[in-house]
Amino acid sequence: MADPEQFLPRWNAAVAASVPFAAQPRPTAEPPRPLRRDPGAPDPFPIEALGEVLGAAAKAINDKVQAPIAICAQSVLAAATLVVQARADIQLPTGQPRPLSGYFLTVAGSGERKTSADREALWPILHHERRLREQYEAELPGYLNAHEAWEKQRLQILNNKKRYPDPASKRAALDELGPAPVSPLHPMLVCPEPTFEGLERLFAVGQPSMGVFSGEGGQFVGGHGMQRETKLRTAAALSGLWDGDAIRRVRALDGTTLLPGRRLSVHLMVQPDVANLLLCDRLLADQGLLSRLLVTAPPSAAGTRFWREAPGEADAAIRRYGARLLGILEEPRTLAPGKLNELDLPALVFDDAARRTWTAFCDHIERELGPGGSLEPVRGFANKVPEHAARVASVLAIVADLQCAEINASAIDAGIQLAQHYAMEALRLFDTSSARPEILCAEQLLTWLQNRPEDLISLPDVYQRGPNAFREAKTAREAIHLLEDHGWLEPVEGGAVINGTPRRDVWRLIGRSA
Repeated sequence: MADPEQFLPRWNAAVAASVPFAAQPRPTAEPPRPLRRDPGAPDPFPIEALGEVLGAAAKAINDKVQAPIAICAQSVLAAATLVVQARADIQLPTGQPRPLSGYFLTVAGSGERKTSADREALWPILHHERRLREQYEAELPGYLNAHEAWEKQRLQILNNKKRYPDPASKRAALDELGPAPVSPLHPMLVCPEPTFEGLERLFAVGQPSMGVFSGEGGQFVGGHGMQRETKLRTAAALSGLWDGDAIRRVRALDGTTLLPGRRLSVHLMVQPDVANLLLCDRLLADQGLLSRLLVTAPPSAAGTRFWREAPGEADAAIRRYGARLLGILEEPRTLAPGKLNELDLPALVFDDAARRTWTAFCDHIERELGPGGSLEPVRGFANKVPEHAARVASVLAIVADLQCAEINASAIDAGIQLAQHYAMEALRLFDTSSARPEILCAEQLLTWLQNRPEDLISLPDVYQRGPNAFREAKTAREAIHLLEDHGWLEPVEGGAVINGTPRRDVWRLIGRSA
């Protein structure tokens, strides 16, 4: 079994690296300070913890598309989570049942082959969705005909006063007619950028288990559901689904909606600047959505992806992975009595050894998230790390054996290893001061200044000739002062003549080669 104490030195190292530059002593003649701290090297993804099927598939996808291995692993784990979440819940040793759903975020720049990796990982799900669509299209005409016939028969009963002269006779005839025919379920399993209202409507008429998966996650982060006026509502709704809550909605025009037994998993692949906007959003942190995200941000593979033929076993590993997920998807789901799309899932439990390991891990996390602890900087996320470990362990256990009813020590060890990775990445990336909008603006201005041949700059030069973001003097001055505070610019006393024009407020660029 895993010893939770082994994680402490690595977490402490991550915390030490996360101390803001402003809090560190500043020696004399210090060179310009970075506007953002160096987050340090990414934590290596524990690929072996994924097990025989998922781990081999991640390595095979890496061999085929040469995306960073962490991207391939994240794609495979997210896809498996989407498949498994409709099969069982996990009952924590606290007695609380929890969904197996997961919200994954992969951070990588353009050209890292995120979409290619995700496409390889999602193929069994898309294959199953295609089968559902064919079935839906075959059943839809019969449903439409039956519904139209039912509607006309109902109108005849309501309008025929001679045959049904009183309410009692009409009611008896309507009872004999029975309820309206039930539409076949909409086949969609994954969608890239829904609003939550749209997702809610799809859950009402579609599959009870779905995923929001996007290789261009910026579409979702920048979409309508995450705009200023809707962001809090979307975040709260997503957090509720992660917790396993029923979807509840009351609107004056739309009426009421109550949808229990639904499951949602998410995997968004975003570029670093988009990730900064998300991970540094105080509102999302306070609401709790960020503590539900499992984030990985691997180093770039650019410059290392020289042509090579994928080994023959790569395709075999991906086929084996796809067959396993398809086998799980095609198994009948446990539904609430009389419902077509409301899950009523059994709960996995911990065996004795897994319970001991998990509770020891909980105690370790609790110590480290207190004042001065190694996990204090990410306390919100750390509170959920044991549950993340249990969810991931359950996904791995069901992929290994669909009939499993217990989480054993091996599965929870793997879940803890993966939870450790996500905790390390959270310590590295969840820094609410690292990418404030004013920091991003100052970085943009600094890049422009360093690409100019001149070392002197005046305020009008910035808002007249600089990037479009600095067309207002106020915005330009704020960015200049931030660069001055970090030592990239120093004021020139008495001003200077720039481009033949005397200027009062002038700064000199420092450390051009830094």
